[in-house]
Amino acid sequence: MSELHQEKHPFLDFVKNNQKTLTYTLTLIVVVIAGYFGYTELYQNPREAKAADAMYTAEKYFAVDSSNLVLNGDGTSKGVLYIIKQYSGTQSANLAKYYAGISYYRLNDFNKSIEYLKDFSTSSKQVQAIAYGTIGDAYSEIKKTDDAVSYYKKAGSHFPEDEAISSEYMFRAAALLELNGKADDAVAIYNDIKSKYPKSEKGLNADKYINRLKVQP
Repeated sequence: MSELHQEKHPFLDFVKNNQKTLTYTLTLIVVVIAGYFGYTELYQNPREAKAADAMYTAEKYFAVDSSNLVLNGDGTSKGVLYIIKQYSGTQSANLAKYYAGISYYRLNDFNKSIEYLKDFSTSSKQVQAIAYGTIGDAYSEIKKTDDAVSYYKKAGSHFPEDEAISSEYMFRAAALLELNGKADDAVAIYNDIKSKYPKSEKGLNADKYINRLKVQP
């Protein structure tokens, strides 16, 4: 009778029958978690701190347009090119790519400007819009009109809340199209500026640009 009324415990039976597999799985989970925290606390966080310290002087030079010093350092402090290489994967190295791209643009090295700015990304929409816009400027300088217009449009639509930045880059796209004989495409963008950014300086003057194109022979 005792055997007939003996209670069954499926979960306990499962644990008993799969003890080795469960032990291995739990051990693996513990190792992964420990490894993650060890990597973060003992390796990545110290690198982030060192990279941030290294960026301090480069940021000061960037603020005063000392582009060569931004890129290469001053002999005592390292430049952003070193930070990008030495601290790859850190937030500071990512920001260093922005500084590098802008600095190369200021030095008229447009291909390197494009290279570094394309490799940069940020959740700050205003900064990202400027990065896209500078890529557009660089493409314009090397006469790649289609690429320039594409990035100007990208910059102009990335952060529409900032009407000044957005309308400026959309205007550059339209002006470049106009310069290359694509009046209809330029008018379409001027109309977009007028409707989307009406309070901006470019929006307020959009009709002037449109009318000028329409009266051209």
